[in-house]
Amino acid sequence: MKRANIKKQTHRPELFGGSPRAQRGVILKSAREIGFMREAGRLVSHVLDRMGEMVSPGVTSAELNEVAEQMIADVGAIPLFKGVVNPQAKFPFPAALCTSVNSAVVHGIPDDKPLVEGDIISVDCGVRLNGYCGDSARTFSVGTVTPEIRSLLDTTKATLDLAIAEIRVGRMWSEVSSAMQKYVEDAGFSVVREFVGHGIGQEMHEEPKIPNYHDAKQAKSDFRLDKGMTMAIEPMVNIGTHHVCYSTPDRWVVVTRDGKCAAHFEHSVAVMDGGAEILTAS
Repeated sequence: MKRANIKKQTHRPELFGGSPRAQRGVILKSAREIGFMREAGRLVSHVLDRMGEMVSPGVTSAELNEVAEQMIADVGAIPLFKGVVNPQAKFPFPAALCTSVNSAVVHGIPDDKPLVEGDIISVDCGVRLNGYCGDSARTFSVGTVTPEIRSLLDTTKATLDLAIAEIRVGRMWSEVSSAMQKYVEDAGFSVVREFVGHGIGQEMHEEPKIPNYHDAKQAKSDFRLDKGMTMAIEPMVNIGTHHVCYSTPDRWVVVTRDGKCAAHFEHSVAVMDGGAEILTAS
């Protein structure tokens, strides 16, 4: 996920040659490049599958991260998040996973606090494999959760599914993001504004920014969906207010301002002639 007005620094990838450039610096990908991204995305999906199997009361997010790091290392991939420098943060990100619990929206740092019955945890994983990136996130329930939180998770996942289903070559992104926002708000929840999705390819964060809502400000940066675009679409949805803030002075973990729960789902996708192909699928 990308902060709307901050470009994060990432590791420099291996170079595989140039790609044609499209509108506003967007890098369109060839079939060969999408193939590389599909392999990276498959690894991310396998990691998240395993995280879902592990999530249960008593498990710690540090234990999840340890397993994820080993899975990534076993195939010679690079964890995208580990070592990333955020100009606002006091230290590089220390883990392969972002693990955000309950009111944490994004950028949660794995720790030794056990998960408890009724928690939710958003797990975000990114890798670079053969020079290309995959990025995906899922929110898992820890045991039984309240009906409201179950609705939050279902709505956020359905919002991502809606966005993917709405993608067509030639459409404006605002048509998709407006539908996403309406779906969330009709369910009684809110869409985070401060953090958005992003283009993805040889770099974790490429152009364009991919908002999950639409307003007059976003209209100025609207864009057309072109064949060969690759994007990380990631709705972040809150039970209460859409406003967020940093939870600690290190300025990594982002939480809801009202302390209510948040959910986060993400897929990397490619825009194709027939719609969108999910690249982070098993």
